[in-house]
Amino acid sequence: MAAATRGCRPWGSLLGLLGLVSAAAATWDLTSLHCHFGTFCECDFQPDFQGLECDLAQHLAGQHLARALVVKALKAFVQDPAPTKPLVLSLHGWTGTGKSYVSSLLAHYLFRGGLRSPHVHHFSPVIHFPHASHMERYKKDLKSWVQGNLTACSRSLFLFDEMDKLDPGLMEVLRPFLGSSWVVFGTNYRKAIFMFISNTGGEQINQVALEAWRSRRDREEIRLQELEPVISQALLDNPHRFGAPGCHTTSLSQRRCFSHVPFLQMASGAQAS
Repeated sequence: MAAATRGCRPWGSLLGLLGLVSAAAATWDLTSLHCHFGTFCECDFQPDFQGLECDLAQHLAGQHLARALVVKALKAFVQDPAPTKPLVLSLHGWTGTGKSYVSSLLAHYLFRGGLRSPHVHHFSPVIHFPHASHMERYKKDLKSWVQGNLTACSRSLFLFDEMDKLDPGLMEVLRPFLGSSWVVFGTNYRKAIFMFISNTGGEQINQVALEAWRSRRDREEIRLQELEPVISQALLDNPHRFGAPGCHTTSLSQRRCFSHVPFLQMASGAQAS
């Protein structure tokens, strides 16, 4: 009889175990618990593409390229169960064209907590890296922050504002995380999203738009192929240019690491929220 009952759990022990689980559920956030122990952790990553497209259509005036490129890149990336590299979006254009607005929308429609999500990280050179004399410490801290947060959750969003003011040394820290390797510093980072916001290329983008207007072409007829070369050249000419070696080039036949997203100068009477 003893052998027959070996391995069976008394009801009292089972009920006690259930009580402990219930107590844990009441104390802990089960989503966080799953995120911490789950093999396929998505954390609070809950993309709502329908909401994003609707909001962009209603509130981002005059930016047909930005709307199409952002949604297309995001859908392709998120729907890929095993991406080979992180999604890196590089937003270019003058101030007031909607770049920051789009970045906030992405956080809102990709993560349950929006910009307040613990997996959305926003950096500004002026605020976070203000002193050139502290650059070595900044580089160490930035590497540790990115690596640590990607270890905690591979579905993380990193927003870098005012990239034209970022010290090139800090971009060197980010380069290993942006390529197509499987693991960097022991961290799987291929599901991360990096977004860089810059005024670089804004003047050149506006010049292309002006030439189109002079040729009596509709604004919506401007294509990405017309803007990519001038953005790449502007990045090469900028002393604070960013990107991995070979990412920015005037030759479109060469592989780029970033997806350029141009923002046209706002037409008279139009507003970007």
